[in-house]
Amino acid sequence: MTPAGSDLLSIGRITGTHGIRGMVKVHLFAGDDSALRALDSCLLRLPDGREEALTVVSLQGGGRKTLLSLKGYASINEVLPLVRGELLVRRDQLPDTDDDEYYWADLVGLKVVTADGADLGTLEEIIETGSNDVYCVRGGEKEILIPALADVIRNIDLTRGIMTVALPDGLLDL
Repeated sequence: MTPAGSDLLSIGRITGTHGIRGMVKVHLFAGDDSALRALDSCLLRLPDGREEALTVVSLQGGGRKTLLSLKGYASINEVLPLVRGELLVRRDQLPDTDDDEYYWADLVGLKVVTADGADLGTLEEIIETGSNDVYCVRGGEKEILIPALADVIRNIDLTRGIMTVALPDGLLDL
């Protein structure tokens, strides 16, 4: 994932190929594909760190499981090296979020504290579970998995880089 505050935001990852005509399967990091549908180009960061500009020719499917056709790629052999690549877009290419919505790239890297000020660590990863996301917070040797629920996530202050949480009973003994 791209670091918090970066002008480039990660919107998904190429997870595989589809068919023999060069389509790729994309796992999107948002609940819908509206941001991707509005784009005609994006940047692909390959696992080895190289970056390549891509032009989207067509998009099929929807939601988090989407199929893309890319300009200049017409066969399965041409797209195989793209698998596990991360799709990046400039922040200004994406729609604005609502007040209570955030892009994952804005959350990863935030300091996480409890309502009474205890430092839990840094939000390092977001895990999708189907019903709600789970925030993986690491502080020193410990790892805490925090459900991304309205009654748990009390405040997100992107300016200060802090997320305040109210942990459910029994989740953590401080």
